[in-house]
Amino acid sequence: MIWLSERQKFGVGFTAGGFFFFIFGIFAFFDSSFLALGNILFVIGLILIIGPQRTVSFFSRPNKLRGTFCFCLGIFLILIKRSFIGFIVESFGILGLFGDFFGTIVQFLRSIPYIGDVLSHPVIAPTIDRLAGVTNMLPV
Repeated sequence: MIWLSERQKFGVGFTAGGFFFFIFGIFAFFDSSFLALGNILFVIGLILIIGPQRTVSFFSRPNKLRGTFCFCLGIFLILIKRSFIGFIVESFGILGLFGDFFGTIVQFLRSIPYIGDVLSHPVIAPTIDRLAGVTNMLPV
């Protein structure tokens, strides 16, 4: 069981709300208002979950600077109503910042009953593994 502080619980709520509004903004044909609200809630949630100092240190790592620049530029473009271009630039930033976590996310999703069956299907699994960078270590 994971124990979260009250601040972290609020952070999870803000992050989930940010994700919801971001997805809804995409479904609403890249509505800049929903995308901007999703970005703002996501960043606030991230700060509440891991703390301000760890957030700054994560975004300022030398190997994450390109991702940070693209992420911030994408948010700026969305805020000035250039939502589609901002979304594309921000997507590159998200891949640069959080691309290391995709393998962990895929492994977690494979533990969920119905989703795991689909992701572990012999036809789909190699493609998902290649996209997420998952290496399957077989015991010898």
